[in-house]
Amino acid sequence: MNASDLFAAEEIERARAYHRPLYRALGVDLALELAVLLLITFSVVGDWLWDLTDGPWWAETLELTVLVVVVGTLVRLPLSCWRGWAHERRWGFSTQTLGAWLWDRAKGLVIGALLTGLGLVLLLGAIRAWPSWWPVVAAPGAALLALVLSLLAPLLFERLFNRFWPLPDPELAEELRELSVRAGVPVRTLLVADASRRTRKHNAYVSGLGPTRRLVLYDTLLEDAPRGELRGVVAHELGHRRFRHVAAGTALAMAGAAAAVLILWLVLSWQGLLDAAGATGPGDPRVVPLVLLVLYLLELGALPFETWLSRRWERAADRFAVDLTRDGAAIEAMHRRLALANLADLDPPPLLYALLFTHPTPPERIAAARARMAR
Repeated sequence: MNASDLFAAEEIERARAYHRPLYRALGVDLALELAVLLLITFSVVGDWLWDLTDGPWWAETLELTVLVVVVGTLVRLPLSCWRGWAHERRWGFSTQTLGAWLWDRAKGLVIGALLTGLGLVLLLGAIRAWPSWWPVVAAPGAALLALVLSLLAPLLFERLFNRFWPLPDPELAEELRELSVRAGVPVRTLLVADASRRTRKHNAYVSGLGPTRRLVLYDTLLEDAPRGELRGVVAHELGHRRFRHVAAGTALAMAGAAAAVLILWLVLSWQGLLDAAGATGPGDPRVVPLVLLVLYLLELGALPFETWLSRRWERAADRFAVDLTRDGAAIEAMHRRLALANLADLDPPPLLYALLFTHPTPPERIAAARARMAR
C-alpha cells in the first residue's frame, strides 16, 4: 500500500521536507566522526592529544579516551546543535532553550566518556595482565558489562535526563494494568516521563530487565491521545514485553560486545597497524584511538542488521496489539496520530529505510493492521 493511499499529498510532502535535511546532516555527522577518529589515530593530532596525558597506564588510558571523545563531540557540536535543537525548534518540536539542550549534551558527554574510559581501562588491563590469552577474559567481561548497563540504565541514566511519576489517573492505570494481565505480562511499574520539557513528540517505551523493568509513557502522549489509541500504544509495548524483546536485545548486545573483543584481538595483533597508530603494543594506552575507530566501524557495519531486526520486532508488537485490543480502528488511528504528531517520514528512500529505520513506515503499519483484522 502506497503512502498516497492513506495520507494526503501535503502530509507526505511536509514529512519529506522535515526529514530530507536531517538525512543529509546525519551523513555529514557520520563522516565527521569517522574523519576525526582517523586523524587522531593516524596523524600528528593523536600525538598532540597523547602529549596531554600523564600518569600510570590506566590514567593515560582514561585521559586519552576522554580527550578523543571530547574532541569528536566538539567538532560535531555545531551540526549536532542544528540537528537536535535548531531544526527541531523551527518545526515546532523542541521545547528546550539552547542552554537546556547544551546541558543535556554535556551530561551525555560525561556519561559516555566515563563509561567508554572505564571499558577501555578494563580492556587494556586484561591485555597487560594476560598478554597471550586476554580475549578469554575480556570477551565475557565485555558481555557482563553490557548486561550490567542494561540493568542499571532505567535506575541511573534515564533519571539523569527525565523525571518520572506514577500514572496520575487511577482509573486509566487500572485499565492498563488489566490489559497487561490479559497480555500475560503484568506491569509492575507504569510511569509517566516529563518529555514535554524537551519535545512535543509522542512516544512510549519499555526498558530494564527483571526488577528494573518498566513501561514508560510520554506526558505528551497522555495529553493528546484518546483512550482507545492509548490502549493501542500500551498494547504494542506489552507486545515487546510478551516476546521478551528487551531481553533478546540485551543478549544480542552481550554477544556483540564479546564479538567486538575478538575482532579487536585480530586488529591489535597486526603490528603494522599498531606502528601506524603510534602504539608499541596492544597494551599501550596509545591504542585507544585505534580501538575507538574499530568499534565505530563495527557499529556502522551492524546498522543494517540492527534496523532490520528492530523492524521485525516492531511488526510483531503491532500484530500483538491488534490481537490484544481487537480494535483495528483504534490501532489504525493510533498509527496515523503518531505519524502526524511526530512527522514520521511516510515515503522514505529505500536505501535509507534499510539502513536507518528502526520501525516500519506508518503506511506499512496501517496496512498490516487492516490485514490482521481482516484475518
